[in-house]
Amino acid sequence: MATLSDPRPRPNDTLGWGSIIARLTRKRLPYLLALPILIYEAIFILYPMAVGVQYSLTNIQFGSSAAPWVGFANYHRMLTDHTFWLAVQITIEYSLAVIVVALSVALGTALLMNQAFRGRGLFRALLTTPWAFPDIPTTIIFLWMMNPLFGVLSEMARWLPWIHNSPNWTLDPHLALATIVLISVWKGFPFYSLVILAALQGVPHELYEAAIVDGANKLTRFRYVTLPAIKPTLMLLALLAFIFSYQQYTLIWQTTGGGPAYATQTLAILIWNEAFSYFDYSYAAAVGVAGFVLSILAALLFVFLERQARAAEER
Repeated sequence: MATLSDPRPRPNDTLGWGSIIARLTRKRLPYLLALPILIYEAIFILYPMAVGVQYSLTNIQFGSSAAPWVGFANYHRMLTDHTFWLAVQITIEYSLAVIVVALSVALGTALLMNQAFRGRGLFRALLTTPWAFPDIPTTIIFLWMMNPLFGVLSEMARWLPWIHNSPNWTLDPHLALATIVLISVWKGFPFYSLVILAALQGVPHELYEAAIVDGANKLTRFRYVTLPAIKPTLMLLALLAFIFSYQQYTLIWQTTGGGPAYATQTLAILIWNEAFSYFDYSYAAAVGVAGFVLSILAALLFVFLERQARAAEER
């Protein structure tokens, strides 16, 4: 018979309630930890999405509680609406321009910051300044810089021999889209640059040493060593840049408001105008659903291209 001082475990201790609760807790702990995130996603993302789809199938009248069912009438109207397709075109052009320009600037900056020079840490810290700025102060600063009378960008533009008058940055349909691309690139490239810099620092130095032994110059080393090593990071950043630019609203609204003449009206601006300028909530919901579907298709396209590139490298 075991006593209190007997160190030998009792036969029933292995099947005690404490052991059973510990086993159940270990098995369910991952699900319990993920439960708050799932609840948040269900309340603030999935439920609003379901309501948006429901609204797109009805006809909500401003000031009325009635919402008669209209089926796919809003989607039929959307597919035959020239303004919608123009917004899709502008969204794609804006997103692609931001991806190409922002990643190009970020790659060049990251390559520069990856070099050894005095004050490199300070420059890396200053690099994050544009990204840390809120959207509204950023647009206010750029609007002052683009002022036709005293803006520094307008003054620099007049230095060019083929420009005689101050450009109307936000009022010229040919310059408005380029203007918001410029502001978006300035705002977002530091984040991409820091991520690319982290990827560059993860490239093994042995690869560069082997390339130098083989007689490769800097351009050849960049093409055949650096670029393949950071290609997955660039693909991921391209996807993130598309998502960020696709849902951009504040910079565009504060800068041009979607104008002039719908030159910068992306899908986000179109949804706002339809819902809160024209109070056509049902049509705005339909455009929102279409925008969500287009973003999913674009993300799947990026994933497909990344897998194709990886399969080609493995072969």
